[in-house]
Amino acid sequence: MNIAYWIVAGLLALFYFYAGTIKVIRTPDRLRPMMAWVDRMPLPVVRALGTVEILGATGLILPPLTGIAPSLAAAAAIGFVLLQTGAVAVHLTGDDRRITLNLGLITTAAVTIWLATGL
Repeated sequence: MNIAYWIVAGLLALFYFYAGTIKVIRTPDRLRPMMAWVDRMPLPVVRALGTVEILGATGLILPPLTGIAPSLAAAAAIGFVLLQTGAVAVHLTGDDRRITLNLGLITTAAVTIWLATGL
Protein backbone atom coordinates (compact mmCIF):
# COMPACT_ATOMS: atom_id res chain seq x y z
CA MET A 1 0.00 0.00 0.00
CA ASN A 2 2.89 2.32 0.70
CA ILE A 3 4.20 2.14 -2.86
CA ALA A 4 0.69 2.57 -4.26
CA TYR A 5 0.21 5.67 -2.08
CA TRP A 6 3.42 7.27 -3.32
CA ILE A 7 2.53 6.61 -6.96
CA VAL A 8 -1.04 7.90 -6.74
CA ALA A 9 -0.33 10.77 -4.33
CA GLY A 10 2.81 11.75 -6.24
CA LEU A 11 0.93 12.03 -9.52
CA LEU A 12 -1.92 13.91 -7.85
CA ALA A 13 0.53 16.27 -6.15
CA LEU A 14 2.34 16.94 -9.44
CA PHE A 15 -0.94 17.75 -11.17
CA TYR A 16 -2.11 20.11 -8.43
CA PHE A 17 1.28 21.76 -7.99
CA TYR A 18 1.38 22.53 -11.73
CA ALA A 19 -2.27 23.61 -11.92
CA GLY A 20 -1.92 25.77 -8.81
CA THR A 21 1.27 27.40 -10.02
CA ILE A 22 -0.23 28.45 -13.34
CA LYS A 23 -3.30 29.86 -11.57
CA VAL A 24 -1.01 31.92 -9.34
CA ILE A 25 1.40 33.26 -11.98
CA ARG A 26 -0.51 33.49 -15.28
CA THR A 27 -2.73 36.33 -16.42
CA PRO A 28 -6.44 35.69 -17.07
CA ASP A 29 -5.79 35.98 -20.81
CA ARG A 30 -3.31 33.10 -20.63
CA LEU A 31 -5.59 31.04 -18.37
CA ARG A 32 -8.74 31.47 -20.47
CA PRO A 33 -7.87 28.89 -23.20
CA MET A 34 -7.45 26.18 -20.53
CA MET A 35 -10.07 27.32 -18.04
CA ALA A 36 -13.27 28.76 -19.48
CA TRP A 37 -14.58 29.54 -15.99
CA VAL A 38 -11.81 32.05 -15.24
CA ASP A 39 -13.92 34.96 -16.56
CA ARG A 40 -16.68 34.19 -14.08
CA MET A 41 -14.36 34.38 -11.07
CA PRO A 42 -12.54 37.40 -9.67
CA LEU A 43 -8.78 37.14 -10.15
CA PRO A 44 -8.08 37.01 -6.37
CA VAL A 45 -10.32 33.92 -6.16
CA VAL A 46 -8.39 32.24 -8.99
CA ARG A 47 -5.11 33.09 -7.24
CA ALA A 48 -6.46 31.77 -3.92
CA LEU A 49 -7.53 28.50 -5.58
CA GLY A 50 -4.04 28.16 -7.01
CA THR A 51 -2.50 28.73 -3.61
CA VAL A 52 -4.80 26.14 -2.04
CA GLU A 53 -3.81 23.63 -4.73
CA ILE A 54 -0.10 24.21 -4.10
CA LEU A 55 -0.56 23.85 -0.34
CA GLY A 56 -2.67 20.71 -0.81
CA ALA A 57 -0.02 19.16 -3.07
CA THR A 58 2.55 19.88 -0.38
CA GLY A 59 0.22 18.30 2.19
CA LEU A 60 0.07 15.08 0.20
CA ILE A 61 3.86 14.71 0.16
CA LEU A 62 5.56 16.34 3.16
CA PRO A 63 3.70 14.83 6.14
CA PRO A 64 4.17 11.18 5.08
CA LEU A 65 7.70 11.90 3.87
CA THR A 66 8.80 13.46 7.15
CA GLY A 67 6.63 11.32 9.42
CA ILE A 68 5.28 14.46 11.08
CA ALA A 69 1.48 14.32 11.30
CA PRO A 70 1.00 11.89 8.39
CA SER A 71 -2.78 12.12 8.86
CA LEU A 72 -2.54 15.51 7.16
CA ALA A 73 -2.09 13.66 3.86
CA ALA A 74 -5.61 12.26 4.14
CA ALA A 75 -6.87 15.73 5.09
CA ALA A 76 -5.24 17.19 1.96
CA ALA A 77 -6.85 14.51 -0.20
CA ILE A 78 -10.24 15.20 1.40
CA GLY A 79 -9.69 18.86 0.58
CA PHE A 80 -9.10 17.94 -3.07
CA VAL A 81 -12.35 15.94 -3.17
CA LEU A 82 -14.18 18.99 -1.84
CA LEU A 83 -12.34 21.33 -4.21
CA GLN A 84 -13.25 19.23 -7.25
CA THR A 85 -16.85 18.86 -6.10
CA GLY A 86 -17.03 22.65 -6.13
CA ALA A 87 -15.33 22.69 -9.53
CA VAL A 88 -17.99 20.37 -10.95
CA ALA A 89 -20.66 22.73 -9.61
CA VAL A 90 -18.93 25.72 -11.22
CA HIS A 91 -18.68 23.92 -14.56
CA LEU A 92 -22.31 22.80 -14.50
CA THR A 93 -23.68 26.23 -13.57
CA GLY A 94 -21.88 27.80 -16.53
CA ASP A 95 -21.80 26.90 -20.18
CA ASP A 96 -18.92 24.45 -19.70
CA ARG A 97 -20.09 20.86 -19.32
CA ARG A 98 -16.63 19.26 -19.49
CA ILE A 99 -16.34 17.62 -16.08
CA THR A 100 -14.57 14.38 -16.99
CA LEU A 101 -11.22 15.59 -15.63
CA ASN A 102 -12.88 16.78 -12.43
CA LEU A 103 -14.58 13.42 -11.89
CA GLY A 104 -11.26 11.66 -12.50
CA LEU A 105 -9.55 13.90 -9.96
CA ILE A 106 -12.30 13.22 -7.41
CA THR A 107 -11.80 9.48 -7.90
CA THR A 108 -8.02 9.76 -7.65
CA ALA A 109 -8.25 11.86 -4.50
CA ALA A 110 -10.69 9.35 -2.98
CA VAL A 111 -8.24 6.52 -3.69
CA THR A 112 -5.52 8.65 -2.12
CA ILE A 113 -7.63 9.05 1.03
CA TRP A 114 -8.03 5.28 1.22
CA LEU A 115 -4.33 4.67 0.69
CA ALA A 116 -3.36 7.39 3.19
CA THR A 117 -5.31 5.68 5.95
CA GLY A 118 -2.92 2.73 5.66
CA LEU A 119 0.26 4.81 6.11
